[in-house]
Amino acid sequence: MPLRTEPEALRADDSDVRVRLAESARVTEGAAVSSAQFEKWFAERSAAQLHEVTPIPFAKLRDWSFAESSGNLVHDSGRFFSVAGLTADVDDGPVRGWAQPIIVQPEIGLLGIAVREIDGVLHLLMQAKAEPGNPNGVQLSPTVQATKSNYTGVHRGRPVPYIEHFARADPRRVIADVLQSEHGAWFYRKRNRNMLVEVGPEVEAGEDFCWLTLGQVHEQLGIDHRVNMDARTVLSCLPGFAAEDRGLHSNTEILHWITSNQAVHDVETTLVGLRDLPGWQQSEWTISHERGLFFSVNAVDIVANSREVGGWTQPLIEPHGLGVVGLLVKRIDGVPHALLRARIEPGYIDAIELAPTVQGTPENHAHLSGPLYQQLLDFGRGPGERVLFDAELSEEGGRFYHSRSRYKIVEVGDDHPAEEPPGHYWISLPQITSLLQHRHYLNVQARSIIACLRGHEGGALVLHGATGRDTP
Repeated sequence: MPLRTEPEALRADDSDVRVRLAESARVTEGAAVSSAQFEKWFAERSAAQLHEVTPIPFAKLRDWSFAESSGNLVHDSGRFFSVAGLTADVDDGPVRGWAQPIIVQPEIGLLGIAVREIDGVLHLLMQAKAEPGNPNGVQLSPTVQATKSNYTGVHRGRPVPYIEHFARADPRRVIADVLQSEHGAWFYRKRNRNMLVEVGPEVEAGEDFCWLTLGQVHEQLGIDHRVNMDARTVLSCLPGFAAEDRGLHSNTEILHWITSNQAVHDVETTLVGLRDLPGWQQSEWTISHERGLFFSVNAVDIVANSREVGGWTQPLIEPHGLGVVGLLVKRIDGVPHALLRARIEPGYIDAIELAPTVQGTPENHAHLSGPLYQQLLDFGRGPGERVLFDAELSEEGGRFYHSRSRYKIVEVGDDHPAEEPPGHYWISLPQITSLLQHRHYLNVQARSIIACLRGHEGGALVLHGATGRDTP
């Protein structure tokens, strides 16, 4: 099949795009590179990218300082982000009020993956990119992963490659374009623009970039710390096949349940100064909780040879403990469903977003009453449970230092009760795909695990509708 070159041909109707994505999901040996060639390329890029990260005291931060009035950690330009204090009061959960540091980054970042047809098969342009907080250095990232400060040149560094295909995208070439949240526990109302844009054959892969089929990307999702969080959230926004609505709940019931949870919960948050934040202590090197739980704020010096600038300093949040992100899936009347939870986090724009079945760090819940601590420890170990996916993945390495979670997808059988625990809802996978075309319905952990489910054998068929009908 010849390459399509005209804009009108690049963007056919939505069903055509879904079918082409389903075809790409089935191909695990790309026209651009084979799996063996990719592994060699990835190893070479990982070895070539210098990324040295050294802890430093706050006093050695360049262009950063603690504001005199508030004690907040701010950048001299007034851009990028700041670390402030926050107080939260909520009406649900084991803890109803607390204070914490939080990242404030009001500008909207851009996460974009370029898509191109090569030998009749759609390929995704993925980037080998090192971030200062990654536990393993280089990970597979979107084509573009940039804050507004970066792609508008505030850092005074090199231009962001391929940014023009997203910042000035032809609407006829856009496959997905949706604002999504980031971690509501660590960011205050932070959003990123998640985009997939089809490009023509004139767009070639640079040195740190590689064209992969969707099937090849899915294979990479199962490798620990291989595909970064920003790529996972963009992948989750891919359109799915318009399957028949045969979920346990109708679309209207689901939207009613989400809206009711957003409307009825009382969540009051207030940004306050970082200085003298209750329950937190500050030294020359770190800001940490008095019990050693949750996370700390540290400063680092970075030297890099593959970024828009060669070196910089910044604060990073370092979570304490290995997180657990677990999703239960079950066939109800033959239709695959996932059990999602309405979860309150202080940084959401709305009171709640839908989260995986289980989400948290066991150490942070050991001292609290309630079943969540044991659920975090036991997830995937119950009788009749079948683990479909199990990998350790890291969260966003540009703001978090070695933030790791164990992502598990567990299938339960007919003997597992279909009744929903309080605050949970069984939602069919096509309905989840539909929700992901809209902003602020699923949190970043849920989007990540849905991307992993698509990578599981059969998951791509269910969510992308490769057969054009419900999978038996």
